[in-house]
Amino acid sequence: MTSYAKSTRSSTRRTGTAVVTLAATAALVAGCSSSDDKSGSDPLSGGKASGDSVVVGSNNFAESILLADIYGEALKAKGVKVTYKHNIGSRETTYGLLKNGSVTVLPEYNGALLAYLDKDAAPKTVAATTAAIGAKLDPKLTLLEPSPAQNKDSVTVNAATADKYKLTDKSSIADLKDAAKDMVIGGSPEFQTRQQGLLGLKSLYGLEFKSFKALDAGGPLTQAALKKDTVQAADVFTTDPTIAKEKFVVLQDPKNLFGFENVQPLVYKSGLDKKGVDALNALSAKLDTATLLDLDTQVQSQNKDPLDVAKAWLKSAGLV
Repeated sequence: MTSYAKSTRSSTRRTGTAVVTLAATAALVAGCSSSDDKSGSDPLSGGKASGDSVVVGSNNFAESILLADIYGEALKAKGVKVTYKHNIGSRETTYGLLKNGSVTVLPEYNGALLAYLDKDAAPKTVAATTAAIGAKLDPKLTLLEPSPAQNKDSVTVNAATADKYKLTDKSSIADLKDAAKDMVIGGSPEFQTRQQGLLGLKSLYGLEFKSFKALDAGGPLTQAALKKDTVQAADVFTTDPTIAKEKFVVLQDPKNLFGFENVQPLVYKSGLDKKGVDALNALSAKLDTATLLDLDTQVQSQNKDPLDVAKAWLKSAGLV
């Protein structure tokens, strides 16, 4: 996410995805075969899970629903009884449900969660991010191990630009230093004035672009402009299925301008035993960004059932 100090962007991206693709998300929820568990049909219904039942929740966007299915099915494979509360809403709602035990497990993004808990934090490593969250987290909650998978802002170029400048997914933002002066970059209006935007690209990487085009926050306007070559580079979220579909190239960010957004389970401590903790930690160890992008593509572009996608990946990863 673009800034720990600007939690609004974190909240907008995580919850706003569902607004942009409302019909698709609604279809995912309706079509998700985990919804045959009627105990999760009302995401805001109160009450803690009983006995060994674990309630896996999700926020109201497609990737969160998919991750919740992955978590839930991994737990089921270890004999844990699971119910779902899909499509709950924003972090303000889900955090409260976790604190009161109505939800046991929720897929989170460490940078966005930290921005919610402490807008001034600016850790330099994933471990420091987790530690900073732990210092602010409600004592009834805990974070499990982070996965390598991240969904974060990026500088992404279209296929024509990648070909012209010989850029691959191993290339760095720094590799644009000579080319930037001939390129138009696009992003949300805020991207032009933020450190985690044009200011940081200049101060950290020495990039000065030909011009900036105000679009949306990694949404359809940005995707279309990049596809049509109206812009040659843009701020695109790293697990956007459009990247694979249009052969866009995400450039590496070795100076961590865009911080950390690792997928990480947030857990109500007393609701998950060691068996469940071990299962989710093993899962996180195998979930990287390329995998998450592929899974998102199957759900959001190929219209596959997220639960089917979750089960297939868990099997392929040796987790079930």
